[in-house]
Amino acid sequence: MKRCSNVIGIVLLLLLYHFASCNSKTQVPEPEVAEQSRNVEGPSHELSAIDSMMWKQPDSALSMLQEFVVSPEAEALDTFDGHYCQVLISELLYKNDYEQTNREDLLQAVSYFDSLVCQTPPFKGGGGIKKDLDLNPNLAFLTARAHYINGVGYYENDSIVQACAEYLKDLELMESRYEDEALKGHKARFMALTYGRLGEMFNEQLLAEPAITCYKQALLFCKREPTSIYGISVLLYNLGIQFDIANQTDSAVFYYDNALVNLPDYDNIHFRDIFATKALLNYNTGICIDSVIKDLKYVVSLTSDEEEKLTRFLTIGNILFEEKQYDSARFYLETIFEQQKDIQSKILAAENLCDIYQIKGDSIKARQYASFLAEYTMAEIEKKTDVSKINELFKNHLTQKQEKRAEKEREEAVRKIIGIIVPTAIIIILFITIFAKLRGKSRLKDKEKHHQQEIESERQTHRMEQAALSGRLKRSNQEVRELKDQIKQLDDLVTKNEIASSFNDEPICHLIMERVNEGQFKSKIDYIIYKNAALDKQQLLDLRLAVDRHFGQFTVRLKKAYPELTNSDLDYCCLYLLGLTDADVAALMQRTYNTVFERNGKIRKIFGSENPLPITLMGMAKDSSFI
Repeated sequence: MKRCSNVIGIVLLLLLYHFASCNSKTQVPEPEVAEQSRNVEGPSHELSAIDSMMWKQPDSALSMLQEFVVSPEAEALDTFDGHYCQVLISELLYKNDYEQTNREDLLQAVSYFDSLVCQTPPFKGGGGIKKDLDLNPNLAFLTARAHYINGVGYYENDSIVQACAEYLKDLELMESRYEDEALKGHKARFMALTYGRLGEMFNEQLLAEPAITCYKQALLFCKREPTSIYGISVLLYNLGIQFDIANQTDSAVFYYDNALVNLPDYDNIHFRDIFATKALLNYNTGICIDSVIKDLKYVVSLTSDEEEKLTRFLTIGNILFEEKQYDSARFYLETIFEQQKDIQSKILAAENLCDIYQIKGDSIKARQYASFLAEYTMAEIEKKTDVSKINELFKNHLTQKQEKRAEKEREEAVRKIIGIIVPTAIIIILFITIFAKLRGKSRLKDKEKHHQQEIESERQTHRMEQAALSGRLKRSNQEVRELKDQIKQLDDLVTKNEIASSFNDEPICHLIMERVNEGQFKSKIDYIIYKNAALDKQQLLDLRLAVDRHFGQFTVRLKKAYPELTNSDLDYCCLYLLGLTDADVAALMQRTYNTVFERNGKIRKIFGSENPLPITLMGMAKDSSFI
């Protein structure tokens, strides 16, 4: 999440020198006086030119900014432009792959622009854009950009939840201040980037459903204004990955193929990523392993970048491991472990290497990799606590968005009814008035005849008006009922998210026990026969989270008490908490019965207990004094 910073440090010294005095004197204005602090003539022409250049050539824009900050014009910047400049600094650092170093000044800019935007209410529809300030209709866009780049700063400092909150804040600003038809050009590109960032975050936390929602929204805006020549293909590829993870093979293939079709050329990393991922999908659907390995080696031959080669090696090594070609797998996995800098890749390689050396009986090597995994297991578990928080943030965002949409639709329905009733009443009054005048002028001898005709005419008019009003009111009532149904669906969604009353009532526990009951797993039958019953990594994570919810962060306490337990050992412990047999665990984890039996013995030895693991673990889980 960090970006390196070297030459840019010189630039920042100049920036901080020229703006330190301004920012030290500038406090965030109160809402009632913020209007007086803004630039009366709008943003600086020089800053506007740099801003415009940034969207096309961020490197050139950075050079322009360097020249500007040492110019006399920079000394004369007012409060508005001073904060505007800080936002541009952060954006240009990010777009040129440098670390954000003006955090304090950026936070002041965010507060300042928030105070300006808060002075005007969001639009109520019908105008395309609600001008936040008479002379600066793009203030809401600038404020949203400030929140976005503030989220980047939090993300670079590993504050995932705060980063997510900032991205959602900038979406709320854009969607509340601009009609959909106004979100085009730079605004559409900005929306695509924001939804894309959220999609990446949810993907990293294995939250497929919100990731798909965000990537689809990003794709919608990217088609209006592409973020790059590869933007649409990358989003289609990311959508394919989410459906691939969810085992929706047809949808995954559809998005992968469309991603390839939309590529402008094939000599790039995006083509290699898509091609390699399709090869992995083919393996998962039963395509011959030799063909899959051949495709993956072809991808390796297309790149000269060593880091990318190591990433491809990880895929090949994992497939060979699953196929029990341990010697071949060991070559790729050890290369990754020794040369790869990415910790997550090293962890994945170490997990499989630990299992390989355990199978081969080399306990010294296995212990080396287990020790490495023990270092990072706790950090990985702590990161998972952020998953529920950012998921809850996104659900709240969707709920608020639905509520605002429902409120807007109700207001539109009321306006339609009023728009129908008022003109109709005016017409009736005018008609009666005109008719009364005409009747007064009619001749005396035709009075009775005209009187009867007038009564009949009034009755007919009344019936027609009543019929028209009745039809319109029925349509309005139907719209209101539909809105109520939408609100009820939201309430049902909230109800479904309530935590189960007991561990055994957890959905993941029900799923596992159903597979066990249906499978009737036998220890003497090859575990491959039970492939359809296997648990994926997301399901194992769900089980671990369920255990921690119901037994007071039991896996964390267990790891602290027995640090020699690996991340994989903790998954086995969670399964044994359900009272499963070794045969059940072997089928669910897709391991041989002997491997699971040995793992059982290893864990009992660590605990120093001769009792069956389910009994031992349940006793520790319910013991509140245990660590």
